[in-house]
Amino acid sequence: MALVKEKKTQVIDSFKIHPQDTGSDVVQVALLTEQINHLTDHFRVHRKDNHSRRGLLIMIGKRRRLLAHLKKTDSKKYEETIDKLSLRK
Repeated sequence: MALVKEKKTQVIDSFKIHPQDTGSDVVQVALLTEQINHLTDHFRVHRKDNHSRRGLLIMIGKRRRLLAHLKKTDSKKYEETIDKLSLRK
């Protein structure tokens, strides 16, 4: 399930580091989190949609790897991203 263009630009605008930023680690994590939340809501209604569930698991793994890379390279930005996305448990 793709994000609506307006929602995607809103997420990019709130997480971008510089004016032309569309692909930094922080922006990618924010977009993946938005897609994961959208799919999670989808699964509350469509419990047996296993094809989309596989895509969800792939997105979760990609987000986890991006966050691990961000933590290794820039721990301060990692903490800010986690707090802003409220991914803390």
